[in-house]
Amino acid sequence: MDSTRRGDLAGAAVAGLNARYEKHLALPVDRNAGDEIQALFATPEPTLALILELTRGGQWSVGCGIGTTRTPLPRNTREASGPAFVAARDAVDRAKRAPFRFALSVADDHLLGAADVAPLLELLLLLRARRTAEGWELFDLVATGMSQADAAARLAISPQAASQRARTAGIRSELAAMGPLVRLLGEANAAAATATTTTATTATVRPDDGPAHA
Repeated sequence: MDSTRRGDLAGAAVAGLNARYEKHLALPVDRNAGDEIQALFATPEPTLALILELTRGGQWSVGCGIGTTRTPLPRNTREASGPAFVAARDAVDRAKRAPFRFALSVADDHLLGAADVAPLLELLLLLRARRTAEGWELFDLVATGMSQADAAARLAISPQAASQRARTAGIRSELAAMGPLVRLLGEANAAAATATTTTATTATVRPDDGPAHA
């Protein structure tokens, strides 16, 4: 799909992502080249949140790079550099051909690398890809901290129906996996650190323009 038919996804996304992730960004989300955008985080939790947000709609190819960045950081993400950005570039190039339009690269050959983290992330993305609209409806309520019973009442369904919907959607499995995945991303980030550089996770995304190839 060309950009004229798709609209300016990048322009709209930059403003929204900066508003939602402002407190967590090492540098503001920035447009890089064409429709490509980049985000720089120093912590793993918002990184995972962004990956899950952008892969959910199927409009983006998402690459996550973990590594160091050159300091001092510039004012703009597009002017920043370092192994984290090289890893993100490799990841987003591979994401277009990946089953869930996502790929992870860890700079250099660290003890905890992409091979340790990426398969677990891909399992989570597989679970999410199979979730129905009804499952997402329940998940979005429970993910805010609402109890399943209250969510059932909000959706005007019985508690039994909500329990069945939650099982089918794998909601408990996803919520249980979030903590361990955040810790793994944090450990990969820490493994890349040195005494003279800042370690960061870079998410580079570009609009998806066709079917992925497994």
